[in-house]
Amino acid sequence: MELPYQIALTQINGVGVVLAKNLISYCGSASAVFKTKKSTLLKIPDIGEFTASSIVAFRDFKRAEEEVNYIEKNKIKPLFYASPDYPYRLRSIIDCPVLIYQIGEVDLNAEKIIGIVGTRTPTDYGKHFCEQLLEDLNGTGCIVISGMAYGIDICAHKAALKFHLPTVGILAHGLDRLYPAVHQKYVNSMLLNNGGLVTEFISNTNPDRENFPRRNRIVAGLCDAVIVVETALRGGSMITAELAWQYDRNLLALPGRIGDEKSAGCNFLIKTNKAEMIENSLDLVKSLGWDIASKLPIAQRSLPIDLNTEESMIWTFLKAKNIMAIDEIVILSSLSSSRVALTLLDLEFKGFIKSLPGKRFQLL
Repeated sequence: MELPYQIALTQINGVGVVLAKNLISYCGSASAVFKTKKSTLLKIPDIGEFTASSIVAFRDFKRAEEEVNYIEKNKIKPLFYASPDYPYRLRSIIDCPVLIYQIGEVDLNAEKIIGIVGTRTPTDYGKHFCEQLLEDLNGTGCIVISGMAYGIDICAHKAALKFHLPTVGILAHGLDRLYPAVHQKYVNSMLLNNGGLVTEFISNTNPDRENFPRRNRIVAGLCDAVIVVETALRGGSMITAELAWQYDRNLLALPGRIGDEKSAGCNFLIKTNKAEMIENSLDLVKSLGWDIASKLPIAQRSLPIDLNTEESMIWTFLKAKNIMAIDEIVILSSLSSSRVALTLLDLEFKGFIKSLPGKRFQLL
């Protein structure tokens, strides 16, 4: 049985995923690695004295056997990188995990998979865009990947559930826990909706800081496209975006107001030509070449070309939320009340919006 040896290989000090796959390639299997003499190991490229000694001295197979028992007891599906069931998208990246562990019946080799990432403290603009995007994708068979974190991550998972799209949480710890624990209440719904949880970490692994960048590469590697919805210039979302760009995935970012810290990362990705701008689901479908445009809602609102900067900004806010109060627009735009009122009046005269009772406005 190879699984205990595969698990053990991932636990050796100094053996990362690239080196582990190199060892398996030269030795023929994970079990063969542990049966190979030190002198032979030293002949393998990039295997030095320390690594060879660590392999030969490794004796903690009991921990690997315990993990096998845990996997069997909890109906976890281990996926070895050389197996046919291993996600082909993930296998294509050089630093793909040797093993991943999956709970749920989700098909990680499905035809359409997208990742959605973003800030942990999104605005209504970002949350409404995320929900609208996934509402539009209802019925397309698309799988939604994210990291189960606060903010845009959980917004994406919840919206996917709401609109009957399978969704998968990629974890930075073992499957015996969930971080943050408050999101445990969504897991059963994810599993019942043909989604699941995936990690490369064995049980009893804590969500330590260094695990999150490793988690982010799986998010990027599993997807056809990664969509960034509101992010600062630095943080986990930008790490995922950079990885997606390096892995030659389609990268799309939601543009935001100039000077808004939570949109600074998205605007930077667009400005530097790393990400395409996304305004709606049609942008995503066109980017990926999916032949499902006819399944999308007919009313895809495109930004009118004859609007000035302030009109365009307010039109975009209304597009994300449809109905907004004037006070909310003033806060989001950082314009004066009088300037917002005048701009709204101009938009109404041009036939793009209509006024509602209570100083609210709706996009037409």
